[in-house]
Amino acid sequence: MHPLTAGRVGKALVALVLGVAVGTVGTLMHRSVQPWGVVACLALVATAGVVARAWDGWPTLVAYALGVLGSTQLLAREGPGGDVLMPAGQAIGWVWVLGAVVVVLGVAAAPRRLFVDPPVERPSAVTSASTTPWPEPVAQPGAVGAGDPVLEAGDDTAP
Repeated sequence: MHPLTAGRVGKALVALVLGVAVGTVGTLMHRSVQPWGVVACLALVATAGVVARAWDGWPTLVAYALGVLGSTQLLAREGPGGDVLMPAGQAIGWVWVLGAVVVVLGVAAAPRRLFVDPPVERPSAVTSASTTPWPEPVAQPGAVGAGDPVLEAGDDTAP
């Protein structure tokens, strides 16, 4: 287990803010163009969740999930003036709320190897008789190429 450092706490706080932003945008936009609005918002939840998990593992994913689910639940409630962002009778609101939970759980259940990028050693230098790097340059800028006609001095005719 990794030690809890200031850097990890900072990354978790950034992931929490990212989760709140994604949850807020998703709650506001999931009904925009039905059904594509909710599909785009769930894709946003998945993409940001993958980023959060790949960034620093479980601490950032948990903070991100708390941000998404917390902001979604908070905005699902009735506002002070009686306004609602997710009417109770519309199924698309339930698709958004439950879909966000399922997507976050799906990112959490994904195998660890999808998020780990181990360092790869560079291959050793190959020794060869030639000191010219591969690929060899074909021609210098301004040089006559293989397909260009060569004009001799005094030759005024061009092919």
